[in-house]
Formats: sequence, C-alpha cells, structure tokens
Amino acid sequence: MNSEFGISEEITMKIEKISGGVTAAIGFSAGAYAAGIKYQGRDDMAMIYSSVPAVTAGTFTTNLVKAAPVLFDKEIVETYETSQAIVINSGIANACTGKEGFDCCNEVSDEAKSVLGLPEGSVLVASTGVIGKQLPVDKLKSGVKALSERLGTDEAHGTAAEKAIMTTDTKPKEIAVRFTLGGKTVTIGGMCKGSGMIHPNMCTMLCFITSDIAISKTLLNKALKADIQDTFNMISVDGDTSTNDTVIMMANGLAGNPEITEENEDFELFSAALRTVTETLAKKIAGDGEGCTALLEVKIVNASDKETAKILAKSVVCSSLTKAAIYGHDANWGRILCALGYSGAKFNPDTTDLYFISAAGKLRVVENGMATDYSEEFATKILSEPEVTVIADVHDGSETATAWGCDLTYDYVKINADYRS
Repeated sequence: MNSEFGISEEITMKIEKISGGVTAAIGFSAGAYAAGIKYQGRDDMAMIYSSVPAVTAGTFTTNLVKAAPVLFDKEIVETYETSQAIVINSGIANACTGKEGFDCCNEVSDEAKSVLGLPEGSVLVASTGVIGKQLPVDKLKSGVKALSERLGTDEAHGTAAEKAIMTTDTKPKEIAVRFTLGGKTVTIGGMCKGSGMIHPNMCTMLCFITSDIAISKTLLNKALKADIQDTFNMISVDGDTSTNDTVIMMANGLAGNPEITEENEDFELFSAALRTVTETLAKKIAGDGEGCTALLEVKIVNASDKETAKILAKSVVCSSLTKAAIYGHDANWGRILCALGYSGAKFNPDTTDLYFISAAGKLRVVENGMATDYSEEFATKILSEPEVTVIADVHDGSETATAWGCDLTYDYVKINADYRS
C-alpha cells in the first residue's frame, strides 16, 4: 500500500501529479477580480467556468447554522444534473443574513447566468469570511461581469482564482493529477481555502474540484461523499465547525473516456485519483492552520475496526494540550495517551506503543503503555521539524486511520482575537 494515501501501489503508479489547479482539465477556465468587498488592493472574487455543462456533486457543512450559499448550492446540486459556473467571494461569509442573504445568492447567480448565457440551475455561489454581515450585491454583480471578461484556461488564471478566495490562509492550495481511462487522458484539478475554524465534519473551507472525466452523477456523488470521510473530515485546526463548508466537484466529460456508469476498474482508478487530490488539499489546509508552525499527522494502526481508528486519531489531533506540546517541541506523550483515553473508543493502553516521526528520524517513546528509555534531545529534534507524525499502535486488529492538524501557537489567538477588525 502507498503509505501516503492508503492506495495500492499498482493504482498509484497510474496517477501522475502535474502542475496546476482548477484550469488543468479540458474545458475549464477561471478568473479573479478585486471587487472591494472587504479587502483593499487584492482580488476577492473568483469564477470557475466550464465551456459545457458539467455533472456536479457537492458536500456541505454539518453545522445546523448554514450560510445562505450552502443552502442555495445544496438545493441546486440536488435538483439539477449539471452546472457550468461557480462564483466565489472572500471577506464576507453571507452567513446569518436571513432572506436578504439568500436573495443575494439568487441575484449573483442570475447575473452570472445573464452574462454567460446560461440556463436555470447552472450557476453556484460560495462565500467565506466574516459571519453576520450582508454582502454588497452591487459590487458582486459588477464583479461577475468583470470576471466573465477575465477568464483564462492557463495555470496562472487558476492560481489567481485560488488566491482570491483566501482569508487568513498564508499560501495558495491547489493540485492537479492525470491518468488514462479507455485510452483517453483524464485530468482532475482542485483548489481550496481553509486555515481557521477547521474541524472534522467539514471545516471553514471551500474546495472546488474540476475534471474532464465522463461519469454519471450518481457515481460522481458517491465517490465524492465517500472520499471526504477519510480526507476533509479527518482534519482539524481548532475544533470549530464552520457555517460555510463546501466541496463542489464538476465533471464535464470532455476527456472523451467511456462514461463511468458502474463501479468497475475505471471507477476505482478515478476514486484513487480523486483521493490523491482531496488528501493533498486536506493536508495543505491542516499545514496552514492559523498561526501554526507544523503539520501534525496522527496515525492509528492495528485498531479493531475502522471507526475506532478514526475516533482515536481525531481525538489526538484535536487535543489542545497535544497541539501545544508539538509547538513547544515537547515529547509530552502522556497528553497523547490521555487524548486516546477520553476519545470514547475502546483500546488497551497497556498494549499501546507510541512513535514520533519526522524528517529528523523515528523514535518509539512508549512501549506497552510505558515510557521507553528514549533521548529527550532526539525527541525534541524530531518534533522541531515542520511536519511531525505521531503513530499509535494499539495492537488490537488490522485497521488504520489518519487525521491531520497542526500545532497551537500564540499567533492563533492573536489572529482570532481581532479577526473582524
């Protein structure tokens, strides 16, 4: 198995990572524009456009408080087979905005349909930023017109769109992969934003995935919903589940592969390629947590069942005390065992081993629930790397799960103490 993604080596070899993002697939273009919604001197609106109707699937926040764009998009994705454009803004989330906020979604979508010449149900909208403020509809509508004139199919346009949707993110997050189905080259590209208010069950994240694959809506939806359970739903920065979490995938069929209508080998390869995209983006979000200095990866191995492994991994990656210890490069393994213990999942602490791993090396710090005679100096060296992995071997079966998060720093508090101002 591929250690990074849990995908068989045979399938992994068929998937090639390439440069690019949402414009990598045939028929997709993107653009960015500075509408002045909240930020000054930077792009804050983006558009993704498919030259032909694209089968569309989506997953959304589990928070009972759902932003207007989430409600709007959920209805469209469930009602219509295809869509063709997505309009996104940063700065204001359009959450807790009542009827006025939902009307804003309709107005922006209608403007895009008019400008682009698209039918009903073909334009989705998404927002991220401060909760509780109304969006300036006139600026958004002007932005839609400007975006339609700034669309481009090259990588630079995709990257510009990605940067436009960033809020407290410190770096853009995009990826593209390609593989072959039925003698045709198929491409999947993706971009996302997310840095704070990130927690399993989706997070303050927006993710948009494009592909030129030909696939039925039923199977696209099944692949996406299954995939996020082990990727975006396994990341946490701060334990807060957002109002705006959205993942939308569009597949326009322009690759010309035989349409995937059943769960065969083609579907398996597509699902593996999608997993490569979403897991890469999930790790980019976790590694760019607000104020963080390190990506924290937690692997549970040899658990009795998959659900137990997931619960244990999430508990550790969400532990504030563990996250603080990672920031301090402190091998305080007791906090990890403690987090495993209060997770609610059953395991035997007396047969559990713990390891710290990074580019600096690997160290077993606990064997059968007790400390080994390890070097604190070496442990600190391992924990000082920008990517740190904690492995908990519970010796109770054969199932595994991985969760991703980050350390907890002073800067996280500073960023969120004055986010609205």
